[in-house]
Amino acid sequence: MTAAADTQAPAGFLGRPQTFRGVSPLGVGVAWLWLSVIVLLPLAAIAVQSFGNGWSGFWSAITERSAIDALAITVGVSIVVALINVVFGTLIAWVLVRDDFPGKSFVNAIIDLPFALPTIVASLVLLSLYGPNSPVDIQLNATRPALVIALTFVTLPFVVRQVQPVLLESDTDVEEAAAVLGASNRVTFTKVVLPALLPAILTGAGLAFTRAIGEFGSVVLIGGNIPGKTQVASQYIQQQIEIDEPVNAAAISVVLLLIAFLVLLVLRIVGRRQSVREEEDR
Repeated sequence: MTAAADTQAPAGFLGRPQTFRGVSPLGVGVAWLWLSVIVLLPLAAIAVQSFGNGWSGFWSAITERSAIDALAITVGVSIVVALINVVFGTLIAWVLVRDDFPGKSFVNAIIDLPFALPTIVASLVLLSLYGPNSPVDIQLNATRPALVIALTFVTLPFVVRQVQPVLLESDTDVEEAAAVLGASNRVTFTKVVLPALLPAILTGAGLAFTRAIGEFGSVVLIGGNIPGKTQVASQYIQQQIEIDEPVNAAAISVVLLLIAFLVLLVLRIVGRRQSVREEEDR
């Protein structure tokens, strides 16, 4: 018997070779059932409700002045929050991976605190710190900077946790070679390090943005909920429910879902293209 014959898969039913496909049809069916119950059915329900008054009702709901203001504030603040996370999230990840300092483990644990902490607690803490009785004499409540601070707090981990694994797996020999050849720190970072980190940074920024546009708890107290000034989309949705306009609330919810879906889809496409380029370069 040859070595090639020894490596062949054992014969299965009717003499056919057995192959391991990873997941059985039953497993795929269970996964799709769970996904449908938890995700698809609720999304379908909210989409159907948003068209309760027909297409004209949906269009009127999303083009109402107060709705447009809430969406514009939400998207604008979320973009600022994503950009802040790109800069400081990348910096924090770099420090945690490349530097050693006392309390590093403690800082690393704090990064995940926003995931575990109820977001309304964050709003209460920020209100105590930056509210009318601010101990640091900085009053930001009911302002857009307050929204930025609150949303930055709850989205802090996304960029950090996306960039950290890439830095841990990165090959520092290339950076050392660039330094030996006379490249400055800025050139080394922009030409060597940043291209490798860019997909992770973009993914983290996209996740932070999509989390921010739907956030409610962290802004409910510190934000002020002033229509046209600090009212975000989630607060506008709550307001519509309170005044018995569930169709309007559903319509704005669908808009937020579409924005989040498009952002995640673009990130998926960019990530796939980046993977293809890396495979071609090898």
